[in-house]
Amino acid sequence: MRSDADRIPEYVPGKSVEEIKRKYGLERVVKLTSNENPYGCSPRVLEALRSEFSPNVYPPSDPEELREAISDYIGFESDMVAVSAGMDGVLETVFKMLLEPGDRVCFAVPTFPYYSILSKIYRAKEVKVGRGEGWEMRDFDDGAKLTIICSPNNPTGNVEDPEFVRHVVESVKGYVFIDEAYAEFTERQLIRLAEYENVIVGRTFSKAFGLANIRLGYGVMHPDVRKEFMKFNTPFPVSTPAIRAGIAALQDLEWMREAVGRIVEERERLYRELEKLARPYPSEANFIYLETGMSSDKLVSELERRGVIVRNLSGFEGAGKNAVRVSIGRREENDIFLSALEEVLCSR
Repeated sequence: MRSDADRIPEYVPGKSVEEIKRKYGLERVVKLTSNENPYGCSPRVLEALRSEFSPNVYPPSDPEELREAISDYIGFESDMVAVSAGMDGVLETVFKMLLEPGDRVCFAVPTFPYYSILSKIYRAKEVKVGRGEGWEMRDFDDGAKLTIICSPNNPTGNVEDPEFVRHVVESVKGYVFIDEAYAEFTERQLIRLAEYENVIVGRTFSKAFGLANIRLGYGVMHPDVRKEFMKFNTPFPVSTPAIRAGIAALQDLEWMREAVGRIVEERERLYRELEKLARPYPSEANFIYLETGMSSDKLVSELERRGVIVRNLSGFEGAGKNAVRVSIGRREENDIFLSALEEVLCSR
């Protein structure tokens, strides 16, 4: 075991429906914690997953057909696309490719905790910068080997100013990783910055496409960087069903865009209703960052007793101790949450 293993925290995901049902003896639980697509995935994906394949045969290690489909979707050549097991797989390969012990990794907090975990695993020095009143990134370390920018940011939902990001890209000596896991939920996307040689843009099929259980993500980068990326990528990183699911999802963009439209419409309605109860922050993702006058530990516990799961942000560095993140569900799920939240806050 590594001598520093005790200082590397485990990534703790949101609680599951089954866990809360068992704990409180509930029959109905609404899960609004993991930013999943409440409408599932395209019927074409389900059809593709039913097709036969040979479980005893390895999938292609660098699936060309999937990369071509992604290329058509994003408008970059396929020799700039690399696939891996979700956004996490792309991100970890970037860490393996770029970092040596002691290299600096810069990111703003609060943000996705896995950046900090990977920094510790690869023995990098973390440079954490603050955010402004609108949660925008305010500073950066121009000497960092790797700068990570999440836009829309998880858990706050804000989009970074494209001109600021471009300034970062043109100023740093190292590489910039732009995490666009939630890109489809905003019109202010940053993927065109992949034209820079020191930029890698990460995306996923888990959110807008509804393929969280498939574990499929991709990175967009300069062709020369992609060649190095493939040296560090896991062999056979995605399965044949995942490849087929990704291709099928990209063949039904109409379904995805309709689902995203419904989620965005519900996001705006939920935001307006939450303004009557607490302090939500504007979001361009499929979740809302919410602050109340109650500690997040207490609020989350009371909501769980009422059959609603939201994300406790007390463990997210830089987030408030009374902050939670609420995924956008279907209208009826959001209404159940609103009713439970009002009951909890009014009973204090």
